[in-house]
Amino acid sequence: MSLPVVSVICICFNHEAFVQQAINSVLNQSYKNIELIVINNASSDNSHQVITDITSKNTSIKYIQFTEPISSTKAFNYGYKQSKGTYLIDLSADDVLLDDCIEKQVNFFAQQTDNVGLIFGNAHHINENGNRTKPYFKVDGQNKAIDLLLHETNYLRLLSTGIVMCSVASMLTRKHFELLKGYNEELFFEDLDYWLRLSRLYEIKFLDDFLVEKRFLENSLGNQFHKNDEFSKKINQSLRQIYNESIVRNTSKKENKTLLKRIHYSMEQSFKNKQWLDLLKLSVIELKCRFQLF
Repeated sequence: MSLPVVSVICICFNHEAFVQQAINSVLNQSYKNIELIVINNASSDNSHQVITDITSKNTSIKYIQFTEPISSTKAFNYGYKQSKGTYLIDLSADDVLLDDCIEKQVNFFAQQTDNVGLIFGNAHHINENGNRTKPYFKVDGQNKAIDLLLHETNYLRLLSTGIVMCSVASMLTRKHFELLKGYNEELFFEDLDYWLRLSRLYEIKFLDDFLVEKRFLENSLGNQFHKNDEFSKKINQSLRQIYNESIVRNTSKKENKTLLKRIHYSMEQSFKNKQWLDLLKLSVIELKCRFQLF
């Protein structure tokens, strides 16, 4: 029985210092039936040269270079259309897969039902120099996650907070990605919207093991959510769209109450950062959600 193909789509944007390590972490996997697609999202640094130096020696790597930057959602969807894997991995070029990451993920998927569309695991945070700082999810003395509710990740949990998933340690099925028509290209970031749409209809499972190293950088997307700049405004715009779509998707008061708390948190952050227009727009969404409760 042949092993399923895993397509790793590695997106690089000004990651010349890290992209070689990211690519090598895929090439050095214990699991070998891998298709690697590297996308250079119009980097302005020396990423192109670093990538071409690697691809010239590894002709199996598919290299795609954009001349103008596009959103990560569009970039991944484009790479997906060029791929053939049964499973998909969305890899940022500043993160690193542990050597047995894909082998563990594929084996774990083999134990699941066809209704499972995504699995995720734990990650080590690393700094700019590659030194491990802390786990993404807190662990006990046996390196097992302390939060047992991770094994019950579902729509309501994902709606409540973003700290219940580790996107960099996740693997998606091609089947469910097709059913959901991929990432929403109207959004600036991909994971939360996809998690919510997926978990509304299908299952998500937690693999309690360390799979990747997630690099923590000051200019990374996760650090831009609560800043008052153009970058964060794009993120906030996407959040508002996700909130609006969640109101339509929700089917119970419990779900709307959970969403309302999340909207309130975003409103607090907008107030704190003096994002008055964002605060006003969130207030309108808050009223919509409150109306659904009554």
